[in-house]
Amino acid sequence: MRTIENRTEDMIPNALNALLGVALLMMPWYLSLGSETARARNAFVCGMAIAIIAVLALSKSYDWEEYINLAVGLWVSIAPWALGFADSAVPTWTHVVIGLAVAALAAFELWRLFVSTQARSV
Repeated sequence: MRTIENRTEDMIPNALNALLGVALLMMPWYLSLGSETARARNAFVCGMAIAIIAVLALSKSYDWEEYINLAVGLWVSIAPWALGFADSAVPTWTHVVIGLAVAALAAFELWRLFVSTQARSV
């Protein structure tokens, strides 16, 4: 397991992930999707997971946090097809864009954890 202490400028990717998680979490209400649909439940659960993991990673990043956010981000981006709501354009594109953004930020953080001279194994 690798970790790195975050400086102020290093907190930006995790802060962005937290905002993306909250945006995904709020999407069902903002788009009036109803709370009992698969897309609403998926957005709520995945948004909550992304936001919580990102907040945990604000002060000190661990590789496991980024692996989880990478996996959740990739899931969110394919969820419209996996859960059968790809026919709804706005929820589909919201899931795809937020999912890929979360995955990209997590991949960047993983790269930073493995190439930075400040990162260390624990």
